[in-house]
Amino acid sequence: MTIKTAEAAETPEMALANRRAHERVSATFDVRFLDTQDAARAMRAYSLNLSAGGLCLRTRRSYDVGARVRLQMTVSGEDFDLEGLISWVRDDAEAIGVRFVDVSDADQARLQRVVASFKR
Repeated sequence: MTIKTAEAAETPEMALANRRAHERVSATFDVRFLDTQDAARAMRAYSLNLSAGGLCLRTRRSYDVGARVRLQMTVSGEDFDLEGLISWVRDDAEAIGVRFVDVSDADQARLQRVVASFKR
């Protein structure tokens, strides 16, 4: 199993600080890459889980940890255009972890509402 993470070069204190700050919920929906190069590389991507801070995507293309991506998704009737950083890659599972960055307060609140709706 090949797992690459941004935490590999961090001290234990840094890794602890980078642990998830938001609860994840299982959620499956299509995700589109907004950059033409990423869209062509991904072919098809869909989520496995979601939090207000990021998501896990299933994709057949590999990405480098630390790469920046722009995503578009519709979740529970809410449209999102978000930027993220690849936090980890699991080649054997064809999965990547994306941490959202530069999220507006309004989008953060909408993400929290959407995640809460999956827990009902």
